[in-house]
Amino acid sequence: MMGLRLDLGLFLEPLGFIKVLEWVFSIFAFATCGGFQGEVTLLVSCKGVENKTVTAAFAYPFRLNTVVFSVPDPKRCDGTWTDFYLVGNYASSAQFFVTLAVLAFLYCTAALVMYIGYMHVYQRNSKFPLTDLAITVITAFLWLVSTAAWAKAVTDIKISTGGSIILEAESCKAPGTTCLLDSVTRMGTLNVSVMFGLLNMVLWGGNVWFVYKDTNLHSQINKTSLSSGIYPRRI
Repeated sequence: MMGLRLDLGLFLEPLGFIKVLEWVFSIFAFATCGGFQGEVTLLVSCKGVENKTVTAAFAYPFRLNTVVFSVPDPKRCDGTWTDFYLVGNYASSAQFFVTLAVLAFLYCTAALVMYIGYMHVYQRNSKFPLTDLAITVITAFLWLVSTAAWAKAVTDIKISTGGSIILEAESCKAPGTTCLLDSVTRMGTLNVSVMFGLLNMVLWGGNVWFVYKDTNLHSQINKTSLSSGIYPRRI
């Protein structure tokens, strides 16, 4: 009764197929955000030092206020250079986004096991579809919130690693010292992570209907419609 009944045909139905897409895109979401590594490089000229390269490396969880540009050459800059840090801490938005992606991945894994191996149990116990529906609705909402927060953080990260802020540091404005922004790692990967967040939001939001159809809420509405002589359209 409770044993495994493998049915791979569920992958061809909307309930299973969309869950597979959610599983895949959750991996892409946390990989593109959590796996990012970048750096900002300055060319510093001061007394006795010409075009010395200074690099500050940053990565997930994007606590930029802990990323430092170290002294290029303290002995030959006559003490005009002091360490300074990038601006901003975007760890909360990044960690929220990545944590949601990981939890979504784990839930999709568990749900797929249930769908393809224990669908007979899922359909006979009304609590499983209702729980699935509640989690799907909540997750869709959290994808909306986390993606919006992460998209704002990505914009701020680009601003914080741009020359307009960095070149205003006191070390770069010291007498006889000049700083030039040499390079900044391209952040296309972070843009892609935001896109995957939006895709996940759409997938989870769209999946609400297919999960809802397996709940007793949907069946009760159908019974009410039939008893009143109203025949619902099949979608």
